[in-house]
Amino acid sequence: MRIIPTEEIENCVCRLARKACIRLTDPCRAALEEACARETGAAEFALRTVLENEKIAAREQMPVCQDTGMSCVLIELGQDVLLTGAPLRDAVDEGVRRAYREGRFRKSICDPLTRVNTGDNTPAHLHVEPVAGENVKITFLPKGFGSENMSRLVMLTPAEGTAGVIRTIVESVKLAGSRPCPPVVVGVGIGGSFDSCAFLAKKALTRPLGSANARADVAAIEREALEKINALGIGAQGFGGVTTALSVACEIAPTHIAGLPVAVNMQCHCVRCEEEVL
Repeated sequence: MRIIPTEEIENCVCRLARKACIRLTDPCRAALEEACARETGAAEFALRTVLENEKIAAREQMPVCQDTGMSCVLIELGQDVLLTGAPLRDAVDEGVRRAYREGRFRKSICDPLTRVNTGDNTPAHLHVEPVAGENVKITFLPKGFGSENMSRLVMLTPAEGTAGVIRTIVESVKLAGSRPCPPVVVGVGIGGSFDSCAFLAKKALTRPLGSANARADVAAIEREALEKINALGIGAQGFGGVTTALSVACEIAPTHIAGLPVAVNMQCHCVRCEEEVL
């Protein structure tokens, strides 16, 4: 049994948030550079501007996007870990609270009806998954809502199969158009229940950009969907061109014999995701 004070988790969340909000992931930066080299005209200009913005943010230690997002915290908690101290939820929220105050990041969380801001970007969206071992893996994803608002969940019939899954993914990007700040990264959940399918799509966005699902049939869906999305011609920031999406990532789980849930969680070009293992 390994004992971990939740203060360590608080500090880790704070570190990850401070880092994530000011930089793109390395795979995202590389994908944007490759896309820029393929484009011409307005699309090339848009991508060059995005890359220059990222350099300025890193140099000045400022947010790479003004929307520093909802704080999505995914924790894989080893079953041989004993947490001590403040409750896990409190520790995570305090880590977020500190990071957004110290980093002077925009605080965007409010009551859905009164629209009163909580003032510190809490509560975080927290998902805890029990796993084997004595480690704690923490992933921090600041999720902006320009792209989040373009997400969808569709309950397909089983007969629609793989073709229906791919159609739903491509249709979601087409309907979103330029609103999610393309080129986008598309997280997809396939299977599970109404709620767990949506989480699968979110979890897919934490994968290294461009990585393929371990299942060959799911990886084939990722490739075909990406090809069809990039044939839409929406392009960087809606200026046309050959790169509407940088990546499609699918996660899959068993579902009921009567259903085929598909969730599409859109991510803008600004992929910010950091993780650490305690």
